Amino acid sequence: MSLRARISEDLKTAMKAKDTLRLSTLRLINAAIKDRDIALRGEGEDREMTDEEITATLSRMVKQRQESARAYEEGGRLELVERELAEIGVIETYLPRQLSQDEVAVAIDSVVAELEAGSIRDMGRVMNALKARYTGQMDFGAVGPMVKARLT
Repeated sequence: MSLRARISEDLKTAMKAKDTLRLSTLRLINAAIKDRDIALRGEGEDREMTDEEITATLSRMVKQRQESARAYEEGGRLELVERELAEIGVIETYLPRQLSQDEVAVAIDSVVAELEAGSIRDMGRVMNALKARYTGQMDFGAVGPMVKARLT
């Protein structure tokens, strides 16, 4: 079952169960997917988002909510922090399992060896290969410095 179909089925289930948090979060996910589908049509592409593109969108949504939760926490708005964290929990159910630090290090080493990357100039190629293989499974903001350290 595609990710899009799974989200639609879970949306119907949440409606029947009257699970308001899950329902509102799934509606936000659906809206983001539909917005991107419309943007693709506007760019002249007659297609819908792939599961990989949906996964990337969900990863961005998680990052946005993490930033919002930090901002709310600094502002003392704990009820909004809880809401953001709950939404993150719902969104993460549709993302692949996050790799551990050790698994990330192994992935970096294997891609560096495979591409025969030896200098910092190869960082872009390594990052692109990692993004192609591990979208949604690692935080590329944290991986960038690790790749840089490995290549220097």
